[in-house]
Amino acid sequence: MSRTSLTVAFAALLCAGGVANADLSRNVISNFRGQLVISKDELPEGKNDKETISKIKTAQLKELAGTKNDDVVFWHFHYTAFLTKTGNAKLKLEFIKDGKLSADQQLDGIDTKSSVLSGDISINEDEGLAAGKTYTVQLLGPGDSVVAKTTLTMVGGGK
Repeated sequence: MSRTSLTVAFAALLCAGGVANADLSRNVISNFRGQLVISKDELPEGKNDKETISKIKTAQLKELAGTKNDDVVFWHFHYTAFLTKTGNAKLKLEFIKDGKLSADQQLDGIDTKSSVLSGDISINEDEGLAAGKTYTVQLLGPGDSVVAKTTLTMVGGGK
């Protein structure tokens, strides 16, 4: 999949996201503010805020296993971004290794009023990532202000 098609797919998923702001309480959103939560699926909900926070922490991945296809490792994940700032119609997702940009995606058409964004993304080694490496994954607004981030290790996949 080309970088352009990945960007379009990612932006479409971002806008159609799974977890809406109305589904999470202000307390839960506040608890994760500034974090980019990577998970296998949509975030789980609990019976109350304490249980929801606990379930989200349990679902949050620090390592992401890839799948090898035609000698290229692909990674697929669900993300939920708890933004520090709203009002951006465009964001950029960056994968940073040792202070250097490894891969990025431009995101357009974002709901400027939402403080929680979610969706799914697939990315592969051809986009600039490498198995066995740990990246700082961050969403940037205009002026390169970080609005959400996390650390993620990309693990290789077998055939």
